[in-house]
Amino acid sequence: MKSLLIIEDTDSYRTTMEKLLVREGYAVRTATNGVDGVGMIREERPDLVLCDVMMPEMDGYSVLEFLKSDSTISDIPFIFVTSLDERGDVRRGMTEGADDYLPKPFSAKELVTAVASRLLRIEQLRHTTEVAVWQKEFEVLRSHITSREFEVLVLVGQGMTSKEIATRLQLRTNTVEVHRANLMRKLEAPNAASLARWAMIAEQM
Repeated sequence: MKSLLIIEDTDSYRTTMEKLLVREGYAVRTATNGVDGVGMIREERPDLVLCDVMMPEMDGYSVLEFLKSDSTISDIPFIFVTSLDERGDVRRGMTEGADDYLPKPFSAKELVTAVASRLLRIEQLRHTTEVAVWQKEFEVLRSHITSREFEVLVLVGQGMTSKEIATRLQLRTNTVEVHRANLMRKLEAPNAASLARWAMIAEQM
């Protein structure tokens, strides 16, 4: 379950946002000002922050500045919630590192879409980064893999069994098993799931 933090000093907006997002299956915490919001971020890292711009004690820009100043939390998606007459503030917020903004007043659909799309985007970026890291590591390990082992690995990635791979490559089934064992050793894959992950990376090379 994704966790959200709403930092909003207007009771009606804060309560409505909380109810709508809880109904969508998110774990939601709320703060009435930036100081409390920062404290809650320190206490437990949220998956996304929705933050009002104009607030007493500590405004939204200061909250964003706090996030961006700490490398351990600077990647938390941050959405400004702002009034329509604060367009200049929106531009400033995006320049300073906000991921998106949600203008008031907004509909339930607009709120849910803003949150869902931003979380999806972050997941896609993280997946792309992880794949790039695995590909780079595989390039290093590939020099230890024979051309036949690579063929077997690609077919593993396609979901083929050892018997099916043997038929495709015109090998004995036990020969395929030897290749698989060699691959697991060379790629330091402790189990079939780990080998399958490397296989999917190999398919993209």
